[in-house]
Amino acid sequence: MMHMLSLPRWQKHTGDIHIHDKDFYALTETCCQIDLIKLFKDGFSTGHGFLREPNDIRSYTALACIAIQANQNEMHGGQSVPNFDYAMALGVAKTFRKWYFKSLAQALQFQKGLNKAEATQLAKTIQNEIGTDITMGTTDAFEAALKKYFSNTPSLAVTEQEAEKMHSYAVETAMDDTNDATYQAMEALIHNLNTMNSRAGAQVPFSSLNYGTDTSPEGRMAMKNILLATEKGLGSGETAIFPIQIFKVKEGVSYNKEDPNYDLFQLSIRVSAKRLFPNFSFIDAPFNLPYYKPGHPETEIAYMGCRTRVMSNVYDPTREITYGRGNLSFTSINLPRLAILANKNIDFFFEQLDRMVDLVTDQLLERFEIQCQKKVLNYPFLMGQGIWLDSDKLNPNDEVREVLKHGTLTCGFIGL
Repeated sequence: MMHMLSLPRWQKHTGDIHIHDKDFYALTETCCQIDLIKLFKDGFSTGHGFLREPNDIRSYTALACIAIQANQNEMHGGQSVPNFDYAMALGVAKTFRKWYFKSLAQALQFQKGLNKAEATQLAKTIQNEIGTDITMGTTDAFEAALKKYFSNTPSLAVTEQEAEKMHSYAVETAMDDTNDATYQAMEALIHNLNTMNSRAGAQVPFSSLNYGTDTSPEGRMAMKNILLATEKGLGSGETAIFPIQIFKVKEGVSYNKEDPNYDLFQLSIRVSAKRLFPNFSFIDAPFNLPYYKPGHPETEIAYMGCRTRVMSNVYDPTREITYGRGNLSFTSINLPRLAILANKNIDFFFEQLDRMVDLVTDQLLERFEIQCQKKVLNYPFLMGQGIWLDSDKLNPNDEVREVLKHGTLTCGFIGL
């Protein structure tokens, strides 16, 4: 006598719903928003060695690719960076600082008749002793500090006019060299994200980059150059598939002509017209603006590879942020099938739609329970490196149940 298997209710409705990435059902989650600033601070491990904190824009973009790839190895959906402009600005700043003091050493070498080693050492001494840092936005303040340093060090015999001339040369040269390095870094990033593979089905990582609201000179330089590299296209001029790019638009930042990033908004429109990316996210939209807190980029809406978003947080309303969160799993309802079965009976259609929503809810919660039973050690990068929100509070043998509650379960649809 044959025994009928008792299947879960959702398995009896072939064609009514589509369970996305069912081959990963018992393994992992879908997608995540990766906070690169947190990850890069003090370095991180991919399981194949420790990567130190990057020190220039080229290493920032290279490690961004590695982080996306490493996270994709442990998930089956899109990997997203919600703060690409803010993160890359740090790399641009380090590159500018490096080129400034290198150029200042060259100026000292020629102005004071020093050899290369002496000039390099003097530039390092100035950097260590001057008592202030230089950024693209503080060149005037640094010039004043530099002049004061020389006036307090008469043994160097540098006049105020000489100091002004050397500083001007160093700033101009560093700006040009940093811009070139940033463009090359963005070219390399786009190339890498279109060629590297991940273990999730041996596919190219589904990568997304969100940017647009950093108004610092460094952040603006990073955004300008990724847009220009995107506009140029890959080697033979073809349009790059990855990364998906989302330009965040905000009144007071980029939407109006008087806004500091309006020029970048215009550039992004030009690039999108040619290359389809970037897409656009409007922070002032009524379903985005309530979460926005000025000065807190983590509250800016960002999107992941499959165009999903995560922001509200019923589990912890004090953590309504994008960073370190993502979609756990999602299932789509087949609306055309319901419409055909309803045969123009609208009431029946909506009754069946309600039934399908309940069905999908049960299925998603069942899948969630499987995911919750996984341990931190099952995700050495996603959880072990603290990518997922609050995962850095767990031990390797802890279940990931509590931190997964920061994620979302999604009921979608096809055929609307």
